[in-house]
Amino acid sequence: MAGAIASRMSFSSLKRKQPKTFTVRIVTMDAEMEFNCEMKWKGKDLFDLVCRTLGLRETWFFGLQYTIKDTVAWLKMDKKVLDHDVSKEEPVTFHFLAKFYPENAEEELVQEITQHLFFLQVKKQILDEKIYCPPEASVLLASYAVQAKYGDYDPSVHKRGFLAQEELLPKRVINLYQMTPEMWEERITAWYAEHRGRARDEAEMEYLKIAQDLEMYGVNYFAIRNKKGTELLLGVDALGLHIYDPENRLTPKISFPWNEIRNISYSDKEFTIKPLDKKIDVFKFNSSKLRVNKLMERQRLAREKQMREEAERTRDELERRLLQMKEEATMANEALMRSEETADLLAEKAQITEEEAKLLAQKAAEAEQEMQRIKATAIRTEEEKRLMEQKVLEAEVLALKMAEESERRAKEADQLKQDLQEAREAERRAKQKLLEITTKPTYPPMNPIPAPLPPDITSFNLIGDSLSFDFKDTDMKRLSMEIEKEKVEYMEKSKHLQEQLNELKTEIEALKLKERETALDILHNENSDRSGTSSKHNTIKKLTLQSAKSRVAFFEEL
Repeated sequence: MAGAIASRMSFSSLKRKQPKTFTVRIVTMDAEMEFNCEMKWKGKDLFDLVCRTLGLRETWFFGLQYTIKDTVAWLKMDKKVLDHDVSKEEPVTFHFLAKFYPENAEEELVQEITQHLFFLQVKKQILDEKIYCPPEASVLLASYAVQAKYGDYDPSVHKRGFLAQEELLPKRVINLYQMTPEMWEERITAWYAEHRGRARDEAEMEYLKIAQDLEMYGVNYFAIRNKKGTELLLGVDALGLHIYDPENRLTPKISFPWNEIRNISYSDKEFTIKPLDKKIDVFKFNSSKLRVNKLMERQRLAREKQMREEAERTRDELERRLLQMKEEATMANEALMRSEETADLLAEKAQITEEEAKLLAQKAAEAEQEMQRIKATAIRTEEEKRLMEQKVLEAEVLALKMAEESERRAKEADQLKQDLQEAREAERRAKQKLLEITTKPTYPPMNPIPAPLPPDITSFNLIGDSLSFDFKDTDMKRLSMEIEKEKVEYMEKSKHLQEQLNELKTEIEALKLKERETALDILHNENSDRSGTSSKHNTIKKLTLQSAKSRVAFFEEL
């Protein structure tokens, strides 16, 4: 009886010690996962677990999103998961999504998994029309999506109708033209066939390179009012802050790049932006929702954290490369010392061998003289003659052996001289290698984020105890030529791409139903007619040509 009670008590004690858990469902762009989380877990614990499961290292772009009524929010890293305003019904659902968009996907995205998740998210936003995409660009993007999924085009496999079940174009584009699904498939396939040889990751990157120049790519919009009470939209993206008319989310009225902004703060529903130029007055606006202000502030802090992480990674990479070059220099020095020691030993051995050869030659000569003397003084008796002949024979054999030994030593001396020359040549190469290492220029990786580096990085110097890495004129010229060549190739490719897009646009223009054009279609066409091409980066650059002071004044007068 006592044993049974003790057993029950032990089981109850074990049960109490087990941590309580709850189930979480994580939805990514191409999969769903479930985890058992402890009650005490904070947002960072869950986020790190998801990133480890995905094998994702570029974590700073992503976050865990959840929905509060009609507003989306992001899981805070330093707050317990269940302390957020999330559903208490299990499994608790979060969406693993990109929170920040790179300005240049090709330069900033390293891991293939990061690139793939971005591709899927941007593709969904275009198909859901959260990012406006003109019809001709939609067809080109669809062709890259097909290349990423199906690989190289094969007419014997990819027969007519193979894209019938695929969602490749926004519904807005399909409804805008009098074209059958077969006609759309024909045009997509024509472009698809031109992408032969591109692997999945290459096709996805080409998709992102085109999508990142769309006007609404990576922009988060917030409803605001200026001092006059005018309804406006604030757009936040990797380039900076942009002010939009609520009826036109494509083209901002004014823009403020991040490198012109000193500080962002909010109080209650009032938002304050302080320009970098302290002579310019701050400008303020109001938001109808306190949650939007908090979200903006969190985005700013997260952006600053991302920039610090990028700076730290740059510093670590520079330190790693400096250490690597120091190790290479140390190894080259050691190799040089070994070569010098080997050369000295070979030289000493060659000298000794040469002296031995001379000594043997001298002994052979002495033996020859002794043989001649013995022959001259040979006694006439038969016995003495026989003995004398035997000695002569032995002397001849000895002389022959000594001559052979002398010749062998002479050859060995020649070989050692050759080895000495090779050792000295190796020594010369080692010195040359050391010289190359100590004069090789170091090109630090470019930081894609336009933000000043922390003090400990700006003072970081790539000069070791005995090493100095400086650009030479020839290196600078070669680098400039390579950059210019890449620029020319990019311009030629862009020109060819634009010509293809214009050709497709002209081809399908006659089939357009003008009455079905949306407000964004009309705005995009007007922008294209004014500037020839509609480019997000060019638009932002034009808007920031004016002084910051005039832009602040313009904002307040809207």
